[in-house]
Amino acid sequence: MTAAIATGLPAYDHRPGEGPTLVFLHYWGGAARTWRPVIDRMPGRGTLSIEARGWGRSRALPGPYTLEQLARDTRAVIADAGVTDHVLVGHSMGGKVAQLVAAARPPGLAGLVLVGPGPARPAAVVTPEYREALSHAYDSDETTAAARDTVLTATPLSDDLKAQILADSRAGAPAARTEWPLHGIAQDITREARDIEVPVLVIAGEHDRVEPAGVLRDNLLPYLRRADLRVIPRSGHLMPLEAPADLARILRDTRGYAA
Repeated sequence: MTAAIATGLPAYDHRPGEGPTLVFLHYWGGAARTWRPVIDRMPGRGTLSIEARGWGRSRALPGPYTLEQLARDTRAVIADAGVTDHVLVGHSMGGKVAQLVAAARPPGLAGLVLVGPGPARPAAVVTPEYREALSHAYDSDETTAAARDTVLTATPLSDDLKAQILADSRAGAPAARTEWPLHGIAQDITREARDIEVPVLVIAGEHDRVEPAGVLRDNLLPYLRRADLRVIPRSGHLMPLEAPADLARILRDTRGYAA
């Protein structure tokens, strides 16, 4: 079931099924369909994938596009879809949003899965110069393709997936495209991360150049009460597209959060 944005909420795709429902949040430049290769490998599982404000089908929604607004949107969509028991699954930017959502201790949240997430404490590499350069990564088809092929991925992708990444990255509203690199990526949310009570699984790609496993060990895990780290071999940053079978296998185990 697909919900439109007539209500002022971001667009989302809800598939009722066995729980707890997996609530998917995408990366900066992604879309709800980024998670489709993973969702398709989990028939019967309840899923809810959200198109973040300013991206894809939610492009026309006005700002702000801050982490706090995206967290409010996430809580509102979960309520609108009538989802109760759930596990948040956030990738990259979506992983940092998921930390803020979980820190508020919403009812029904059973666990948190962070896939190559933006860490609670920004890495040392996130300097003003780095952020300014990153804000131009999606300026053109050429710069977007370069980011896709040299930074975001470490494994070969089909031509269809390459085209999807290009289209989704270029589809963001201008202010949404710059909010994350100029502000969100540098936001320190260590205080909020310490408030997360549910179990957390952090997943890193072996060859992730954006959020390497070492950065997650140093800048995220120390602020989480109950966290484990797992590394997916060979994958880069776009694990939902590069290693969907591995992610689906891991996510099937999240039924245990409801026990």
